[in-house]
Amino acid sequence: MQRLLVSLLVTIGAGAAQFEYVAAPPDNPLKGLVPYVGQAKAFPHSLEFQYFPLKDLMTGPHTFDWQPLERVITNVTARGCQLVFRAYLEYPGKPNAVPPFLTEAGVKITEWMTDNTYRGRSFTPDYGDPRLRAALTNFIAALGARYDGDPRLGCITAGLLGSWGEWHTHPRRDLWASKAVQAEVMSAYEAAFKKTPVLVRYPSGEGERDYAANHTRRLGYHDDSFVWATLPTGKQSDGWFFMVRMQRAGPQALTRWQTQPIGGEVRPETWDKLWDVPSSAPPGQEFLRCVEATHATWLMDSSIVRKLTPEQRERAIAGARRLGYEFHITEAAVQVVGGAVLVHAMVENKGVAPFYADWPAELGVLDATGDVIKTWQPGWKLSALLPGEKRAWDFRADLAALPAGNYRLLVHVPNPLPNGRPLRFANREADLPGWVTLGNFSKP
Repeated sequence: MQRLLVSLLVTIGAGAAQFEYVAAPPDNPLKGLVPYVGQAKAFPHSLEFQYFPLKDLMTGPHTFDWQPLERVITNVTARGCQLVFRAYLEYPGKPNAVPPFLTEAGVKITEWMTDNTYRGRSFTPDYGDPRLRAALTNFIAALGARYDGDPRLGCITAGLLGSWGEWHTHPRRDLWASKAVQAEVMSAYEAAFKKTPVLVRYPSGEGERDYAANHTRRLGYHDDSFVWATLPTGKQSDGWFFMVRMQRAGPQALTRWQTQPIGGEVRPETWDKLWDVPSSAPPGQEFLRCVEATHATWLMDSSIVRKLTPEQRERAIAGARRLGYEFHITEAAVQVVGGAVLVHAMVENKGVAPFYADWPAELGVLDATGDVIKTWQPGWKLSALLPGEKRAWDFRADLAALPAGNYRLLVHVPNPLPNGRPLRFANREADLPGWVTLGNFSKP
C-alpha cells in the first residue's frame, strides 16, 4: 500500500503546475529590519527591540519582577509583532543598572567616563564578584523557566556583560569580564533556553585573548556594527570586525547560521544615508554584501524611523526582504484517487538563511462560498531548509467526511502568536490572504 501511495504521488508530481515567484512581504515573521519598541510604525516590520536594565527585572538573589518585560511584550504583541530584548548591567550615559541588592551587599562599581563615539558615564560592576556571578546565572535560569519557547518572543541577545550588554568595556579592558565569567553566562543560557534562540555578540574560537570560546555552543551571533565593521578589510587594525572574528573562530562558527540565527544592529553612523546611492556604509561594507556574507536574519535599524523618500523606502524594503528566509512554492498538484485527495508541492528557500522556528504548515479546504470548511495537519515544516534547497511536500487525506462538491486546496503557516503575522510565501495569494492555493479538486 505504501509503495502504491509513493507511486501515485510521483505520478501527480510529474504533472504539477508551475508557480510564479512573487516577492514575499518585508514584514514576514521573525526576520527583517527591527525598530525599537513603538517606533517605525509606518515601516513594515515583524520584530521590535527593547533594552532592560537588570535592576528592573531582578529584586533579590532569587526574586524577580517580570512586569516591566510583560508590559513591553503586551505593547509589542498588540501590533502583531514579536519582541527581541536584552538585559544589561551598564549603559554609557544611563544610571547604574546593577540591582540594588548587589551594591548594598558590597559589589564594587567602577564609575568612569567613556571616550569612544558614544560618550557617557558608565557604571561597571566587578564581574568577578561571586555574588554577581551567582545573580547572573540565577537570572538566566529564571528567565528561561518563564520564557523559553514563548511565542511572543523572537529571540534574546545574551547581554548582561559589558557596555550596552555588548560584551566589551572598550577601552577599559581592565574592567572586562574574565573568560570564566563569560563561559558561566553562556552555559547558563544554553541550559535555560532550548527553544528560543539566544545570540552572543562576538564569535570566538580557542585562543582569543579576551573572549571565551563559543564556536561549538548552541548560540547564534549578533553583529552590532553592521555595515560599518562587518566584512574583512585586510587591515590588522580591523581584526575585531565581525566576519574577521568569525573566520578566526573557524568552520563551526562560520556555519552557525545554518542552525542558529544571525542578528545585529546597523551602525548608527550610517542611519542618515543608509538607503541613498551611494550609501553611507563605508566602501566594501555595503548592506547587501554584508547580508549575503553573514546570512543575517534580522537587524535593528533606526534609519527606518526617519522620513524616507520613496526611493529610500523602496531600497529599505528590498533590504528587509533580503534578510533571512524567503520560501517559494515552485509547483503543486492536487488529485483525487480512490476516495482520497493526494497533494504534492515543492518548496524552495530563496533567502539567505533558514527559518529557525518549528511552525507546522496547515492545509485548508475552501468551498464554493469561500469558507475554509476543513483543515488538515500534513506534518510539513519549513525549519532547517537551507538557502537554495528544495523540499517535496506530499500528503494523502481521506475524503469520506467531506460533502460532495468542488473545492480548492490551500496551504498556510500560522503564527503561534494569536494575532501574529502569518508566514507568507513568495507566491500569489489568489483566494485568501496568507494562504497559497495549491489546486482544485472535486468529490462526486
